[in-house]
Amino acid sequence: MTATPAITHSVFRAEGFSCPSCVTKIEKQVGRLPGVQDVAVKFASGRVEVDHDATLVTTDDIVAAIGKAGYQATHSAF
Repeated sequence: MTATPAITHSVFRAEGFSCPSCVTKIEKQVGRLPGVQDVAVKFASGRVEVDHDATLVTTDDIVAAIGKAGYQATHSAF
């Protein structure tokens, strides 16, 4: 029997959104990371919510992926 990984819900603040297509770019980039279960980008507030296995992908990895999509992000408490 395999143990189910503990899923962590992390919230990030991203800057530089100019259009709804920015959402798709971030979701694709972050969604490619191993261990990412779900990505939800809130265009109006600049929030990026990610459900991920923290043993496979860190918050720094996610910030880097958002950066690779062309946007600055920081890990946020809420």
